[in-house]
Amino acid sequence: MKQSLKMKQLDEIIKTQLFINGNWVDGEKGTTFDVVNPATGELIRKVAEASPAQVKEAIDAAHSAFPAWSKKTAGARSVLLRNWFNLIIERKEALATLMTMECGKPYKESLGEVVYGAGFIEWFAEEGKRAYGDVIPSFAEGKRVMVIRQPVGVAAAITPWNFPLAMVTRKLAPALAAGCTSVLKPPSPAPLTSLAIAALASQAGIPAGVLNVVTGTDSATIGKEFCTNDKIRKLSFTGSTEVGRTLLEACAADIKKVSMELGGNAPLIVFEDADLDAAVEGAIASKYRNSGQTCVCVNRILAHDKIYDEFLRKLVNAVQKLKTGNGLDEDVSIGPLINKKGLEKVQDLVQDALVRGGSLLTGGKTLGGLFYQPTVIGDANPSMRLAQEEIFGPVAPVFRFSSESDALRMANDTIFGLASYFYSRDVSRCWRVAEGLEYGMVGINTGLISSETAPFGGVKQSGLGREGSKYGLDEYMELKYLCYGEIN
Repeated sequence: MKQSLKMKQLDEIIKTQLFINGNWVDGEKGTTFDVVNPATGELIRKVAEASPAQVKEAIDAAHSAFPAWSKKTAGARSVLLRNWFNLIIERKEALATLMTMECGKPYKESLGEVVYGAGFIEWFAEEGKRAYGDVIPSFAEGKRVMVIRQPVGVAAAITPWNFPLAMVTRKLAPALAAGCTSVLKPPSPAPLTSLAIAALASQAGIPAGVLNVVTGTDSATIGKEFCTNDKIRKLSFTGSTEVGRTLLEACAADIKKVSMELGGNAPLIVFEDADLDAAVEGAIASKYRNSGQTCVCVNRILAHDKIYDEFLRKLVNAVQKLKTGNGLDEDVSIGPLINKKGLEKVQDLVQDALVRGGSLLTGGKTLGGLFYQPTVIGDANPSMRLAQEEIFGPVAPVFRFSSESDALRMANDTIFGLASYFYSRDVSRCWRVAEGLEYGMVGINTGLISSETAPFGGVKQSGLGREGSKYGLDEYMELKYLCYGEIN
């Protein structure tokens, strides 16, 4: 695509207002907040700050739109979702540029996310037509038993900054396909991509009130309204376990249907029979994607004693080839951290690891602004904070283990259970370890596992429910049992 066309499309898709009932509106009294490029510190745009009254207005709009939208045929909704998918793909370069500007990830990663995120819309445009029910053998003469699926109602979504498009479509696409209407609260550090695809949804023909977007920095107030407003029947949240726990407590009063995709502490186990080059490639892909700022990033690498030194040598060599810089620059693979708080956390975790006996093998320094060198720490041990805390930065601690049972014990020694990975060429071991890992997702000889066709979600304190795949539609639907009598 020519640069001039990309910039023209970029100007066309940037929105800075709230999207309520099909209208773009300013915040009350014109209140705004700044969206800043984390790579340069430059202001991108000022975005409208929603007032509590406007959040309620958005919920009311979704509630009013629900009867008509839920009564549309699945095929009619599918056509509109497909239109939305096409518009996103047509503007993928502009959306990727906008995403890199507001959240810092390298352009190639952003472009991949646009295609991946759009895939959820395409998938659920078709899957919505397959919300089948059942006819159950009768339990008595003269009676017939059926089960049907119906949309749950208004669905609220709260999404994170690290995947500002894919986390939105992963929630909204199944909601809309199921017949729900929605209210979205995108992340305040990176709301522009979410607003852009909302504009494209409207352009695709999705009716007013079906999709509403409220932006703001007062996440607690907006979240509380989502949880306590009785017009909302479903809440989907992606973020920290701490915040998820608070939202769950607030949703309890109304017994809302909830989906929670929370924190992670992903292990990557490298067994002695692994293909070490493949394991290093997988570790790089998973650990350093988006500068380590993803919930399924490898947080701990466990390497067997027999291959520990060789694996570390190969890993360090690969990490030292990674280029850090502005995500819009060519060949950059490591962008900035999202903010100063994130940078300080990474610095603290690295310092703690070194004090507790870790060896700094590469990296370990800031590079100005919000940039941090891709880092490898050897001789990691369980006393380190990063053994239990989600790092959310480009730091890979490497632990030793001596047996399969030892590796499983170490991998499962966490409150989290989102993603996990391991490398082995022993088929029997692959089955044993995959079944033994206490995680909702397991990557076997691969570091990349996300797909719209597969169920995404965790166990333990990493969440509730699944997103994507045929199972993702059920999160937005209720089962209804119908019993017919006097049939002779």
